[in-house]
Amino acid sequence: MKQTLPVANTAEVRRHARRLAARHPRELGLTLGLHGLAAISGLAAPRLIGDLVEGVQHGTTAAKVNQVVLVIAVFVIVQSLLTRWARFRSFALGEKVLAELREEFVDNALALPIGTVERAGTGDLLSRTSRDVDALSRTVRFAVPETIVALVTTLFTVIATMLVGVWILVPLLVMVPLLVISTRWYLKRAKDGYLRENAAYAQMTSSLAETVEGARTVEALGLYDERVRRTDADIRGSYLAERYTLGLRTIWFPVVEVTYLVPLVGTLLFGGWLHINGHITLGAVTAGALYANQLIDPVDRLISWMDELQVGAASLARLLGITDVADDREPTGRKPSGELVEARDVRFSYVDGRDVLHGVDLVVQPGERIAMVGPSGAGKSTLGRLVAGIHPPRTGSVTVGGVGMTELDLADLRRQVALVTQEHHVFVGTLRDNLAMALPHPEHERDDDEKLWAALEAVDAREWAEVLPDGLDTRVGSGQVALTPGQAQQLALARLVLADPHTLVLDEATSLIDPRAARHLERSLAAVLEGRTVIAIAHRLYTAHDADRVAVVEDGRITELGSHDELVARNGSYAALWNSWHG
Repeated sequence: MKQTLPVANTAEVRRHARRLAARHPRELGLTLGLHGLAAISGLAAPRLIGDLVEGVQHGTTAAKVNQVVLVIAVFVIVQSLLTRWARFRSFALGEKVLAELREEFVDNALALPIGTVERAGTGDLLSRTSRDVDALSRTVRFAVPETIVALVTTLFTVIATMLVGVWILVPLLVMVPLLVISTRWYLKRAKDGYLRENAAYAQMTSSLAETVEGARTVEALGLYDERVRRTDADIRGSYLAERYTLGLRTIWFPVVEVTYLVPLVGTLLFGGWLHINGHITLGAVTAGALYANQLIDPVDRLISWMDELQVGAASLARLLGITDVADDREPTGRKPSGELVEARDVRFSYVDGRDVLHGVDLVVQPGERIAMVGPSGAGKSTLGRLVAGIHPPRTGSVTVGGVGMTELDLADLRRQVALVTQEHHVFVGTLRDNLAMALPHPEHERDDDEKLWAALEAVDAREWAEVLPDGLDTRVGSGQVALTPGQAQQLALARLVLADPHTLVLDEATSLIDPRAARHLERSLAAVLEGRTVIAIAHRLYTAHDADRVAVVEDGRITELGSHDELVARNGSYAALWNSWHG
């Protein structure tokens, strides 16, 4: 099983919950006050009915009965109105808190070091953004408000019950040991059980995603049976995890159901005995029994939603857990003194004890074009990611203007160096939105349209962009106008032009465009990028032919470094690659 992202502990979850509550003291106070008033309104009926029974026993009039019924009706109506208002305020507060949690999670997820996400796998993060957010959504929207209602109602009902007479504590306290013992038994096991359930689901999601994304590889290598076995094992793991939590509920819920009957039966039996012996009135027995019966509903809701709270707490622990990921950046506030990019004795490993880069040295002068070539798996992309500041080196240093890449904050780093890979994303929105996000100022202005069109033209994308239904206002992305892989990649390159960093790392950035179009695009891009430092990683050697220098990367080392002509004349690894490619 892949390493998963961290999970927050119980203390962290409680602290965060308290912080959320402290952000909204006014709304929380109003909500609790309304629920309290609603609960008090609901407590009038049992006492009035008890008094009515007492009155009937000693003789009363029809007018008196009608009066009591009318008063009870008024309290019921008032309770209904207060309950509706209280629930509305509870749900409104829940939506506000949920929105804050979602925004915090997105901020924290975007701040995760890319290397950490890659090691954990996208399945874990995907399950947190989908399953855990959905579970937490149900908890915040329903479980928390319903729990508040149940707690407040239970508290006031117990107080009202005690006002009938201290004797009623006897049947009420009888249920407490059984309820406390069974609940503690459940809570002790529930959180870990739900965490295992969510982790098993994340593993299953990750496995399914890998199978779907690598479907062609699975088919080509005949891995169908192996992937089916892997999926079956993951599904079984998820099944066993869910069966465990279900087993806890099948034990706990029946025990709790039995405890509900104890106060009512005990009140009737004990109260009846006291009445027969002349210690209390029949009205007190009636009111006590009605209160004991009325107590069942809030306690039942409290117990029922407690299970949902456990699910929500486990999900919140997973969402908060990503804040425990150690940042691989250590901003110092220093500013680069120039644009010189240097890598000195760089070593790097994805797995402890297995370096993929071994003492790499590379100095890139401002405005220089470097092409990195070599066999697949040699370490070209890894070196490019270190130069772009994606990963810190294990040992050695990678600097720009004398400042380490990971010593710059992300905003400052992206003004210095940008990485464009063969991976790209088209965001749901207009074409203008997809481009304007790369501009230095946060708010797009219509005057910027000329810059957007210029950037599209620079990457040979203006022609197809102009024929879109609404031009820059055309909505693209999932469910909208679909861009081809080549167009999406041109869009990514246009963002690069707009971002205007002085150093560019192109990791096979034109790999999804056909060779003729890629050649034309790179020539057009070269004119726009004149004067910038460019580090291009590619298998197509015409990129190397046009570069100022070529770095040949083999087995995590730079084995050759020089101009195209120098390396061809040297008749080494590069010359062999060139002769093989050039025919």
